[in-house]
Amino acid sequence: MSENKVAIITGGARGIGKAIAETLARRGCAIVVADLNLEMAEATAKEIAAATGQKTLAIQINVSDFASANAMVERTLAEFGKVDILVNNAGLTRDKLIMRMEEADWDIVIDVNLKGAFNCSKAVVRPMMKQRYGRIVNISSVSGQAGQFGQANYSASKAGLIGLTKALARELASRQITVNAVAPGFVLTALTQDLSDDLKDAILKATPLGRMGKPEEIAYAVAFLASDEASYITGQVLAVDGGMVMM
Repeated sequence: MSENKVAIITGGARGIGKAIAETLARRGCAIVVADLNLEMAEATAKEIAAATGQKTLAIQINVSDFASANAMVERTLAEFGKVDILVNNAGLTRDKLIMRMEEADWDIVIDVNLKGAFNCSKAVVRPMMKQRYGRIVNISSVSGQAGQFGQANYSASKAGLIGLTKALARELASRQITVNAVAPGFVLTALTQDLSDDLKDAILKATPLGRMGKPEEIAYAVAFLASDEASYITGQVLAVDGGMVMM
């Protein structure tokens, strides 16, 4: 369980991030919904508070900017007095074949998906070390484990998250801070609903369970890794992908 814990979820206003925020709230966490879209974050925070009775806070953040990440953590500490859980979920895609990929497409994906997780983790580590407790969960992807056609930037960012996860797990273990990653397969969200029927068929054929995942199925895995039940697990990558990547 995660009762009486304070959890920050970046990119928490919608999709997988929202499902993670809702799930952690139902398990007793106060929730910080951190998102670039403040209006959407506020709506999500209000919805979760009404549904669960938990305290919530909406914060606007640009994860690619360290000052913004640090301000998020400082405001969380001012509001709740501690931070127990950080879920680095914020991410985006700019899919193109490398011969057509602009430098800007590469830079923004790395800045948000990978540097963003670095910034938020760096900002939260000091208070977690001081309290000698913490859970950091990074949202990677099957694309980071196996690579994906037309996603050189996204695959590199998500593979980088796996390396970051393992390095931080080693650095922070002595302070009882665990760092793990969840690697989702293809999940039904706003990012995947507009895929072509041919691509959806190809995804289903490549997935042994024969279907896309649901946001809450990713959230359940995150909730476990963020819980006290997972206190002896660190530096691991949990694939939640219907069997698409078996390693």
